[in-house]
Amino acid sequence: MVGRNTETLTLTLSILIKGIGIREVILTNGCPVGESKCIVRIEECRGPTDCGWGKPISESLTSVKMPCIFIPPENRFQYVWKMLIPDQQSLILPNDSAILEVHRDTHPVAFECDTSEDEDLIATVKYTVYTTAELETRRLKKPSTDIVLVFVLITGVIVCVGVIFAIIFIILNCYTPSSEVQFNQGMEWDDSQMALQSKWTLRRVFVEERN
Repeated sequence: MVGRNTETLTLTLSILIKGIGIREVILTNGCPVGESKCIVRIEECRGPTDCGWGKPISESLTSVKMPCIFIPPENRFQYVWKMLIPDQQSLILPNDSAILEVHRDTHPVAFECDTSEDEDLIATVKYTVYTTAELETRRLKKPSTDIVLVFVLITGVIVCVGVIFAIIFIILNCYTPSSEVQFNQGMEWDDSQMALQSKWTLRRVFVEERN
């Protein structure tokens, strides 16, 4: 329990943004010791009724399963499935369940499900059922896309390695001549020192022999 004088801040997380869904109300102040956040309650939330285009829960080369927008219990709501026909009135289907299973046709077909409660529209979602040939074409495009991504990735790695080797080569070329010059200068200095020392040695021998 949170006292009257305790300042609290709640944060709500929605599972579904559109239609109807469930959200968690999280307390960020006044939680038990050692916890920065705690769930106060889970409640129903509603958003815009238009949920756009949905994704089937399962599909094969011959059939597709599509769900309406709802939260448990499923029998709380009423569902109306429609077949969308271009430039014509939608065809209402006899199926009144939350899930519709259809077989693929020779041409793409669009479906819509309206979820209502006590004649109040809560959510609507649409689906496109592609033909078998279109589905196979869409599946074939995904591996080609993956191949392109792998090719781009490998090319990028090769370019990066080439740039690194080029930088190393440039650095070695910049420092190698200076090192050779220093080495040559050291050799010349040593030669001059040896020649000078030999000269003084010969002069000393000559002087001693003369005396």
